[in-house]
Amino acid sequence: MLNKQNNKTATDSKREFIFQKKNYMFMFIGLAFITVGFILMSGGGSDDPNVFNDEIYNFRRIRLAPTMVLIGLGIEIYAILLNPKKNK
Repeated sequence: MLNKQNNKTATDSKREFIFQKKNYMFMFIGLAFITVGFILMSGGGSDDPNVFNDEIYNFRRIRLAPTMVLIGLGIEIYAILLNPKKNK
């Protein structure tokens, strides 16, 4: 009889998702940073294989794009670890 009562309260309780709206918002922001970083890394090639293009070593591809990807990964980690139920 005690088991039936415990099961009833367990099934009657409201099921909640692990992540809340705030978590998903930060996840999408992080995904946007990662996407922009990879877009900034693209290009810089040469149509002629005998001609070397120095454009591949510019600031955007060497510094900015990898930094954007790392910031995006950091935001993703923050979004996973964020507890929106925590009251201050």
